[in-house]
Parts: sequence; C-alpha cells; structure tokens
Amino acid sequence: MYEPIRTKSVHTTMAGTTSDFPHRSREEELDIQLAGHLAALLAVTDELRATAPSEDLDSAAERLAGQVARLREGSKPARAGASGGEARVAALHRRAHALAGRALVVAASRADTAAAILAAQRMDAHAAAQAEPQELTGVG
Repeated sequence: MYEPIRTKSVHTTMAGTTSDFPHRSREEELDIQLAGHLAALLAVTDELRATAPSEDLDSAAERLAGQVARLREGSKPARAGASGGEARVAALHRRAHALAGRALVVAASRADTAAAILAAQRMDAHAAAQAEPQELTGVG
C-alpha cells in the first residue's frame, strides 16, 4: 500500500553527526542584529545631516559607520541621502532615538561597551534635539 522510505529524513539528527545547514551562535546573531540597528541609525543620521547639518551629526555618522564596519567584519555600510524637508527633522529625531534605544539593548545584551556607549550618547543627543524649543509661526 505504501512505498517504503528510501532516503534519510531531513528532520532527524543522530548524536555525533553534523547537520548540513549552518548554525549561528547567539553571539553571531546578536552581532547581526546590532549591526542592523546601527546601520538603520546611520541612515537616519545621514538624513538628519542633509536636512540640518551639524558637526555632532557628522561625528556621530563616522562613529556609527565605524561600528557597523567592525560588526560586519570590515564591510562598509550603505549611506543614505536626503529625502525630506524641515518638517521631517522632528520625526527623524524620534526615529533615531528609538533606533538608538534598540541598539543599546542589543549592545548591552552582548556586552559590547563601545557600541552601548555610542548608542546611549545618540539617544541623549536625539532626546535633547527633541526637547529644544521649536520656532512658532503666527497664523494671522
């Protein structure tokens, strides 16, 4: 009625044998996740630099690019250009603050002091930028 199975099951592994597919360690997974968060933060920082240039953002972008390259074993991150106007600055600061927070959590989880310090500094900088008084315009 049924044909017997002629091939080895892909779902079972025997003790002492290695599987055919690669496994990443927890440390490697955290490296990948941290590099992704820092690369996203770098993209937002590049957008902010194009919209509202500052030496702080230039320095932060270079430090972020260095950390991403370190985590990606020397592979340089893609850089973003400007895509919005002045109205987007507040939204970009909020997004950058959230991304820095995510990077901080992962950096702390993997005990990466350099990345954690950088992420915390960026969180502080973006929180301060959000707290700065905005210029109000009269309507009439």
